[in-house]
Amino acid sequence: MRLVILDNYDLASEWAAKYICNRIIQFKPGQDRYFTLGLPTGSTPLGCYKKLIEYHKNGHLSFKYVKTFNMDEYVGLPRNHPESYHSYMWNNFFKHIDIDPNNAHILDGNAADLQAECDAFENKIKEAGGIDLFVGGIGPDGHIAFNEPGSSLVSRTRLKTLAMDTILANAKYFDGDLSKVPTMALTVGVGTVMDAREVMILITGAHKAFALYKAIEEGVNHMWTVSAFQQHPRTIFVCDEDATLELRVKTVKYFKGDKEKNFIKELNF
Repeated sequence: MRLVILDNYDLASEWAAKYICNRIIQFKPGQDRYFTLGLPTGSTPLGCYKKLIEYHKNGHLSFKYVKTFNMDEYVGLPRNHPESYHSYMWNNFFKHIDIDPNNAHILDGNAADLQAECDAFENKIKEAGGIDLFVGGIGPDGHIAFNEPGSSLVSRTRLKTLAMDTILANAKYFDGDLSKVPTMALTVGVGTVMDAREVMILITGAHKAFALYKAIEEGVNHMWTVSAFQQHPRTIFVCDEDATLELRVKTVKYFKGDKEKNFIKELNF
């Protein structure tokens, strides 16, 4: 497990984008060899997406041979609703890059059979050869995707009822009106993300500091589902200084050591 600590949100976003860019380029994707990328939504990855768009427009990066799988989608929200994750991804990322729309996979929260939709999503991931790099964000309560506290750490893609903390956190996207916030969602499971060959989790802001502490300094706990990634062979947590406020001083010093500094510098291009 690695913890990459950058000074602020913008630098953390840029580092994450460079890491994704380098992984895709090093993979050398082609017509018979697609790079498969898992993607999150929310406010945290927006800076990362902006940098990836910049790299694409500058000619550094192509998504022509990339397949993406998004973490989650609300149930019952029209696909064209401005707060659906379909809308989020197309407006903030996909329409600005050269990805084939057929290769951008997002769960359908309006499917007639929601369980069949979840099963089909898992099958699509398998058919794509699995996820090469799954990028995620977390909530202040340590949930990843919509795997709320108490979720099974071996869970697969499924229907989930959202916790009140999540509904309250998402109300800002629905004019602060709790009655407009969806209460259910389709989400990849913790086990689905754990199956990825590599996982990168973005954690920024002081409001996520306690979750980061639970994620890396305490044991694996299903009440903090992000903690499961301590057991993944290739996990990188990318955070800003504000997110480290609850960590022990020696933990921060360890991950700011010379070895980690060199790891961070390697991404410059």
